[in-house]
Amino acid sequence: MQILTISDEIVPAIYSLNIKQRFMGVDLVLSCGDLPIYYVDFVITMLSAPCFYVWGNHDSPEIQADGTTLYEIRGGTCLEDRCVEHGGLTIAGLGGSLRYKPDGEHQYTDVEMMRRVWGLAPRLFFNRLRYGRYLDMLITHAPPLGIHNGPDYPHRGFRAFLWLMDRFSPRYLIHGHIHLSYGYDVTVMSTYRDTTVINTAGHRMMTVEPVGGSRESGVGSQ
Repeated sequence: MQILTISDEIVPAIYSLNIKQRFMGVDLVLSCGDLPIYYVDFVITMLSAPCFYVWGNHDSPEIQADGTTLYEIRGGTCLEDRCVEHGGLTIAGLGGSLRYKPDGEHQYTDVEMMRRVWGLAPRLFFNRLRYGRYLDMLITHAPPLGIHNGPDYPHRGFRAFLWLMDRFSPRYLIHGHIHLSYGYDVTVMSTYRDTTVINTAGHRMMTVEPVGGSRESGVGSQ
């Protein structure tokens, strides 16, 4: 399965009328937050591909030219605190960043994020019974604690994600939030136990086979 992952930055090669030619054969779009709704809508429409998304800490409702307000991404499926099966892959989502403002939207303390992880656990145990594995892909906005973290507190990762990887061993954790152009950690792919952790700030292209095919994948940017 060809997967386009996007987050945080509007990429001219994507926000282009040539997107179909540049990203031919994309089967699925995963959005990890902090992107304008109109941008993700454009990607979905132009590629005619399903999209699962989570919110980032800068996301907010978007006012359209006709005065209407969008609260969701049209054509996409919000994966916050949910797990779905798609194309032979189990995919779950936990958006947001560490709380650095008392009233910040899509911001959580590590305790609050841990509660969200526990809320996912029953579905992951169900996956184990039905599919023989807990989880293939977790999409988040923030990274795990100590992996691809930025230098300041708002860009530190969640300890709760380490516990999830320890307990449920997703094949991939895909996050955004850490802008490479800001001079943060330039590492885009790391391994934590059985999980490949990928920073998709900007975009990445992945080839991921459902279980039963090869576990190996190619990850890159174009």
